[in-house]
Order: sequence, then C-alpha cells, then structure tokens
Amino acid sequence: MSRLSDRRAEAQVAMMLLTRLPAGHIGSPAPRFADAAWAFPLAGLAMAAVSGAALALALALGVPAAPAAGVALAAGVLATGGIHEDGLADCADGFGGGHDRARKLEIMRDSRIGSYGGLAAMLSLGLRWTSLAAIAAVAPLMAVLGLAALAMASRAGIAVGMARLKPARSDGLGHMASGAGGWRVGVALALGALGLATLGAAAPVVLVAIALAQAAMAALAIRQIGGQTGDVLGGMQQVGEIAGWLALAAWVTA
Repeated sequence: MSRLSDRRAEAQVAMMLLTRLPAGHIGSPAPRFADAAWAFPLAGLAMAAVSGAALALALALGVPAAPAAGVALAAGVLATGGIHEDGLADCADGFGGGHDRARKLEIMRDSRIGSYGGLAAMLSLGLRWTSLAAIAAVAPLMAVLGLAALAMASRAGIAVGMARLKPARSDGLGHMASGAGGWRVGVALALGALGLATLGAAAPVVLVAIALAQAAMAALAIRQIGGQTGDVLGGMQQVGEIAGWLALAAWVTA
C-alpha cells in the first residue's frame, strides 16, 4: 500500500477500536493497534462531533444546560460504546479488589462490573456532566469546543501511555498496544495540542490538568499491576478528560 493508504487504514483502525462510528472496510493485512496511535485524537474528534451536535441541538431547542449536558454525554457514550468508561470501571474493580498482581489482572479481565467499578463510572459521568453543564450555562460555544478539545487531548494521552508503559500481560489489547512511538506519538500530541488551542487562554491550564491526571493514573497502574492494559489506557483517557473538564469549568466560571 502507499503511505497515504497506510495512514487511511490506520485512521480507520483507530475509529473501529475507539468508537462505534462507521469506518469503512480495511484491506488485509490490517494495521497494528500501535500503528494507529497517531489517529486516536481524530477518533476523539469524530466522537465529539456527535456529542457537540447533540449539545448544540438541545440548547437550541431550549433544553436547560444541565439536561442538555446529559444528552451530550449520552450521545458520546453511544458513539464510543462506553469503551473508556468500562476501562476505568475495570481498573477500579481490579485495583480496589485484588490482593496481588495476578488477582488484580484476573478481576480486570472479568466482564462483570463490581461496586468499585460502578462507583468509578458514576463519578466519571457525574463530574463530567456537572462540569459541562456549568460551562454550557454561561458559555455554550466554549462547551462545544471543550467537547472536541478534551476528546482529542485525552486520547493523545493514550498514545503516550502506549509508548511509555510496558504491557502488564503477554496477551490482550494492552500487549497489542505496546510499541507505539516515534512520529506517531508526536502526531497524536500535536493533534491533541491543536484541539486544546481552540480553548484560547484556558488551554495551558487544561493541558496541565490532563497531563497530571494521566501521569498519576500511569503511576498507579505501574504500582498496582506493573504496566498498562487496555483497561488502564481507557482509564487514562477518563481521568484525563475528567481533570480537563474540572479545570475548564473552574476557568470559565471564575
């Protein structure tokens, strides 16, 4: 395949893995998950387009900011299938319920959600919902821009996690995700920064919040299970987005 065809196929893989949106047909052999890392922010942007459109439509129809924010988040969850929320929930169950590394990994692989996971998912949705609602009430355009910026930047952080953290298992999504690096991570970071730039003067504050939250999640994963899994990468996206929303809400409403 040509380089352009390679990049297109990698972007399609990113869309297929991180969203439930149509991505078209990919020829054989399909690109590796790690090779698609540069396009993760683009998958985030596609999801945010759905979520942002839902928010804008709800506000235009006179829906108050709080329920309109709920509509936007629901649209985003439908667009992604809740893949990142599920990752955060699995991490919470494993890290909170396992007594050793092997048991933590076993719990994380279980598709059932426990009490820790349920609480983590509720807190994630609640913090993002209330932050988005607070912003939408005073600055609707910033709320729409924030959906795109935070979706892109938090997914750029996934690419960094793939490059910097060793896989905690010898199989699974985390193992397939290992090996991302070089220009692919650089492009992902550049796309994430481009998204944040739309937030104007708030961008540096939001960037620091996302970076610190994702670094903390990475450090916790290393301590708990020795590296990353697909669930850890999803959890990194979630904590980064939560931190970004909190920082943006504080900036807008100050």
